[in-house]
Amino acid sequence: MTDLELGKIFLKSMLIDNVVFIQFLALCPFIGMTSDTGKAVGMGAATSFVMVLATAVTYPLYTYLLNPLGLGFLQTLIFILVIASLVQLVEFYLKKSAPALYSSMGVYLALITTNCAILAVTLNTIAKGYGFLQSLVYAAGSAAGFLIALVLMAGVRERMRTSDVPAFMKGTPVLFVTAGLLSLAFGGFSGLIK
Repeated sequence: MTDLELGKIFLKSMLIDNVVFIQFLALCPFIGMTSDTGKAVGMGAATSFVMVLATAVTYPLYTYLLNPLGLGFLQTLIFILVIASLVQLVEFYLKKSAPALYSSMGVYLALITTNCAILAVTLNTIAKGYGFLQSLVYAAGSAAGFLIALVLMAGVRERMRTSDVPAFMKGTPVLFVTAGLLSLAFGGFSGLIK
């Protein structure tokens, strides 16, 4: 596997197959944690860490344990348990090292456990037939795409607070219109890499 091929996997997972704007996964944290940029970066970083680490743990589990033993049908259950354990580690770390971020994330930190984007990335690496390094690159690209989506939306929402938005569009309507426009913009990357 060359560096160019790994770069393509990274860019494709980050932009072309973006977990939020193209696959429409992880919409709960996307809407809930983008009210300010600080929270968006914190949630994006925590989710990114769990996404890459979960892939690093679940890939060998599936490849060297579940699949050879004929227990591939348990992959979703096992992967969710691994993700939940990793989220607990992140939660303990944030509680000790960044209590302000921990308290601002509230319930959304625990919801990383059920973040369908993390589970989708771990399952996609196996479905796509990637090797271990390719899986990690795919997970890192997906994590970067998730972080970009959160930060973009947070920036737009902060800008909208000082903009003259028509009264009938304030709040949720303009939020969904903005998300749709960002999704369309990311759809423009579709022909970038073959």
